[in-house]
Amino acid sequence: MTSATDPSTAILDAARTLLSNEGTSALTVRRIANEAGGSTMNVYSRFGGKDGVIDALLIEGFGRLGDAMRRVRTTDDPIADLERCGRNYREFALANRPYYELMFDRSIPDYVLSGEAKMAAFATLELLAQRVQRAMDAEMLRPDDTLAVATVFWSGCHGPVSLELKAVGPPTTNWADVHRRLLRALIDGLRV
Repeated sequence: MTSATDPSTAILDAARTLLSNEGTSALTVRRIANEAGGSTMNVYSRFGGKDGVIDALLIEGFGRLGDAMRRVRTTDDPIADLERCGRNYREFALANRPYYELMFDRSIPDYVLSGEAKMAAFATLELLAQRVQRAMDAEMLRPDDTLAVATVFWSGCHGPVSLELKAVGPPTTNWADVHRRLLRALIDGLRV
């Protein structure tokens, strides 16, 4: 760690490197501190320990997923926009696998999601709910609880992506097609 580098930044950079190169099992206080070039006390004093670093990574991951959804241009076709959000979800997962696994696999023993991290996840779901509401307002989807429908849609995005990342299923599976077909079936089932 150079003197010009803020210790908190160095710790998060180190945690990102460990996550990207070795996965969630590498996220220990000692490994993060060593990678950052500082002491374990820095991790505790700046983040309260490993859980605080994981929270920061989760918040960043949900922010990145939200950015992927925001990149979907709003058009005059709310259904197509919703489908593009679903495709961006998959693209985010494939391009950010370590973050995606951290966000959704909950594979770190004894880690409990903080209220702030929960709010970051919820904010991302709310972005999807806004797209769902647009489709309902355009009378293209049945009126319903917007957040509940967004959660169903998110679950539909998540399922095939998780299977794809875990390489479950025949090796010849076209996961992009599976994802597209599932999204289409979900939307068709929600139509007016």
